Amino acid sequence: MPICKLNHIKDAISGGQRLLGLDIGKKTIGLALSDKSLAIASPIKILWRSKFTPDIHSIFELVDQEEVGAMVLGWPANMDGSVGPRCDSVRDFAHAMMRIRDIPVVFQDERLSTQAVESAMVEADMTRAKRAQRRDALAAVWILQSALDRLHDDQITPSLPNR
Repeated sequence: MPICKLNHIKDAISGGQRLLGLDIGKKTIGLALSDKSLAIASPIKILWRSKFTPDIHSIFELVDQEEVGAMVLGWPANMDGSVGPRCDSVRDFAHAMMRIRDIPVVFQDERLSTQAVESAMVEADMTRAKRAQRRDALAAVWILQSALDRLHDDQITPSLPNR
């Protein structure tokens, strides 16, 4: 399965399957899961990275348990939209993952996701320790929810009649 565009993802998954959002960092991978109607993202956990094989097996265990049909990976573009080494790392992760299992993958712009999540947690008066524990999973929620919102917007945008 190739890397998909978001508007093609519904064609790539079966009805009732969920989407799994990943915020892939150097030390951790934040995980978030959609509901079956593909409307709401919820945090699942933070996976502390070790080596690729055990990490990906943990992710695929979750995929099997939760009936995940596709994955939404955060795309860490630079603020000017250019692609840097972090994007290369995410792309390499996606290709290695798809060599192990044929699963649809979508990239979702994640610029400012961590800052948005951090600001919300500071506003909620969370301690630094609690923010550190939840940051990556909540960033994955932000990434996945952005994709779900875009999916929903594409569905409800009416086409204009020809005149």
